[in-house]
Amino acid sequence: MAKKLVINKAWCKGCGICVAFCPKKVLGLKNEKVNIVNDGCILCGQCELRCPDYAIYVEEESNE
Repeated sequence: MAKKLVINKAWCKGCGICVAFCPKKVLGLKNEKVNIVNDGCILCGQCELRCPDYAIYVEEESNE
């Protein structure tokens, strides 16, 4: 099953922890919210593990 990175901007407080821990520098802050800034995501889940607000996560895509 394919996976994707999901950001819930309503929950993001712009702390930047996920940005700091992203090994591929895929994430960045824009207007005080996390954004995907390049296509290099390896879906490692480090951002999900570090986010104190559960605003970013790796999700399995359904094939419906």
